[in-house]
Amino acid sequence: MVIQKRDRVNGDALGTGRRKTSIARVRIRPGKGKIVVNGRPFDEYFTTDKERRQVQETLDRVGQTESVDVLVRVSGGGTMGQAGAVRMGLARALVGMNQDFFQPLRDDGFLTRDSRMKERKKYGLRGARRGVQFSKR
Repeated sequence: MVIQKRDRVNGDALGTGRRKTSIARVRIRPGKGKIVVNGRPFDEYFTTDKERRQVQETLDRVGQTESVDVLVRVSGGGTMGQAGAVRMGLARALVGMNQDFFQPLRDDGFLTRDSRMKERKKYGLRGARRGVQFSKR
């Protein structure tokens, strides 16, 4: 992965993550480990342990839990999809900050886009695949 000029702004590393219909724009800078999501503290925004763990395991994997501040703007979807988007955006931003983080994050799947999305409804059907019930008489 090549670091491009748009991956860094004013010394901050940037990363964009997507999951389902959620999009997260992540900005990291050297700091003390504070995470802010949409202007709210991390623990207040993501209420379940599963969501918090999903985001924090990215920082734990590269040992940056206490050394970077994370600012996140996330929109769309539900909290679980948003947590997945933040996870990917954070991994991309970490790689933008330090190229050495690429291999461990890549090996654990943090940089892989989870492409599962809701299938669109098709015309003539009641849902994505469900048709109308057939009546013989």
